[in-house]
Amino acid sequence: MMSCLTHQRLAALRRTAILVLVLGALTLAATSTIARAQSRSFLWKASNSQGSLYLVGSVHMLSKDFYPLNPVLDAAFKESDLLVEELDLGEMMAPDAQMAMLTRGMLPAGQTLDTTLSHETLTLVQRQAAALGLPVEPLKRFKPWALALTLLGMAWQKAGFEADLGLDKHFYDRAKAERKPVKGLETVAFQISRFDDMSMPDQDKLLQQSMREIESETTMIGTLATAWKNGDTATIERIVLQDVSNDPLMYRRLIVDRNQTWLPVLEGLTARPHPAFVVVGAAHLVGPSGLLAQLKAKGYTIEQR
Repeated sequence: MMSCLTHQRLAALRRTAILVLVLGALTLAATSTIARAQSRSFLWKASNSQGSLYLVGSVHMLSKDFYPLNPVLDAAFKESDLLVEELDLGEMMAPDAQMAMLTRGMLPAGQTLDTTLSHETLTLVQRQAAALGLPVEPLKRFKPWALALTLLGMAWQKAGFEADLGLDKHFYDRAKAERKPVKGLETVAFQISRFDDMSMPDQDKLLQQSMREIESETTMIGTLATAWKNGDTATIERIVLQDVSNDPLMYRRLIVDRNQTWLPVLEGLTARPHPAFVVVGAAHLVGPSGLLAQLKAKGYTIEQR
């Protein structure tokens, strides 16, 4: 039985299904100094002889303090005639997709995390549930990956950040209001598969690592979001590359492989008469495997706005 937390967990899964994909992994513990001028944003224009597109690095959960957005983001959005995001949020918010996320995130009937997780990981989960004021028993019905995403999302919410204020949702709502077409690079089912196809030992590792670092991450969320707001690429890249060293296989699964799949799609968008406005997780843009470096290597002119 799921108790009264069923609807709460469903909402949390809906809001956090792509949260980890914003930053590339669940290991975002770092301290750094904001160094870039506030006139910069986390927006780039990629151009070649065919045309151009805008690439925006997103934080999927923000607070009201980050609005209004930098005017250059609004100007680029107005110039574009197509919004492209990791997935079409209309698909994610559909009732069948929400049910699929909940169903895929649950352990088989009769199975709980008591018999699935290592003792060490289960202890960390119990500690974090207590810190968030949640009864632990209903949480034991979730698969480790789903529980990691849910608790991480709640930590962000506790720090004052909301999915409804995230950049993806902001521009999706604007596109719908302005009748601008929306395209998803992936489906909900594919994004869930990035986690659900992991072996149980790997899911245990993912959950344990996220529980160990959730407290330090909560304290640096503001620093991370401010770096994004200021277009501070160096700070975001430093965090992402730390993730690479912590778990290179997860980084490849969540960032590198998906970037390689997206790249030809993005290149095709430059052949259109007007730019597309592409919003993806910030970690997908930076570093040697990032979309910006790969497009530059293909001869595109990359300009930060």
